[in-house]
Amino acid sequence: MDIAEVVAATGWSAQQIRDLEAAGVVPRAERAPNGYRRFTAAHVRDLRAYRQLAYAVGPVDARRALRGIRTLPPAEAVALLSAFHVRLAREREQALAARGALAAVSGEAATDAPPVEADAMTITELARALGVNASALRFWEREGLVAPERIATSAGTARRYPLAAIREARITVALRAAGYRVPEVREAVTALRELREVGASLAALDARLAAVGRRTLALLAVGAVLAEIVDSRTGQGS
Repeated sequence: MDIAEVVAATGWSAQQIRDLEAAGVVPRAERAPNGYRRFTAAHVRDLRAYRQLAYAVGPVDARRALRGIRTLPPAEAVALLSAFHVRLAREREQALAARGALAAVSGEAATDAPPVEADAMTITELARALGVNASALRFWEREGLVAPERIATSAGTARRYPLAAIREARITVALRAAGYRVPEVREAVTALRELREVGASLAALDARLAAVGRRTLALLAVGAVLAEIVDSRTGQGS
């Protein structure tokens, strides 16, 4: 088939198809005697697979993967594709951990816990506001659950808890009260730090989880095609 037929079959523009061919996303097309590219059904298959894979893992990684599964030893190609499933599962776990932390804070806010409204607090002020000992805050800091700032004082340095650290302390209090162990609290706090672009919105995290679900389905759907490409190379001395 010619490039116009591939455009009609895949929705990619002629220039996009040429670019993807040059990038190694699809094999090089044969040339007809007149110099025009001649494509096959495999090119259409691979271009459709690239669209799904790009949706699932992003265009950069999708291009890298489709080049890799044609050039890497099959075992390495399989490992490359398996890593995408691991990464999406990790994204889901991260979002769930962050959502659990925010839900815990929402529940804590609905109780009789004293409000924390200051822009920044000392360790004594925060401990009093949260009803914990200052030693607990220091322990949580050592465990990576709360990250206060250090400020210079006439006596040396002192801890200062800005809003982000106050929020982490509130999350820690709420999760510990709900029975979470320190490693689980650390997971939740770390997730919120890494997902700071979603802010403090449960709805945003729900949207993220839904998006991860859709991307995972796209990755599963394209898996058969990717496996076929890898499998086709096993008889070629790879």
